[in-house]
Amino acid sequence: MNAAILIADESRERLTEEQCHILELSNTAGDEAASIARARVAPGVTTRWHRLDGIAERYVILEGSGVVEVSDFPAQTVGVGDVVVIPPGERQRIHNNGAQDLLFLAICTPRFRWEAYEDIDNAPR
Repeated sequence: MNAAILIADESRERLTEEQCHILELSNTAGDEAASIARARVAPGVTTRWHRLDGIAERYVILEGSGVVEVSDFPAQTVGVGDVVVIPPGERQRIHNNGAQDLLFLAICTPRFRWEAYEDIDNAPR
């Protein structure tokens, strides 16, 4: 890994199929250890059930509030400053239960790769 300053480019935010707007802040082959993305979920939206193969994820809530579901744990309300830890392979989704966008950092270790993403919204639990 080399020293770097990565400037956020809002024009690169994109809406994923899981209904979450993602802005990759740091995700390069030169830093396989971790990636950081800003996630934005609109009011009333619930992301699709999904899991990441071989990648742990942490949500750091920056703005808004939501209800997160991970694995077989009961749904939990989260807000600013809360951290959600999602082990590799565990199913997850989040619902924005507020009136403003729900913003959080998604920190993945090792770094996020789309081939590790699995949509399981219609899969049996």
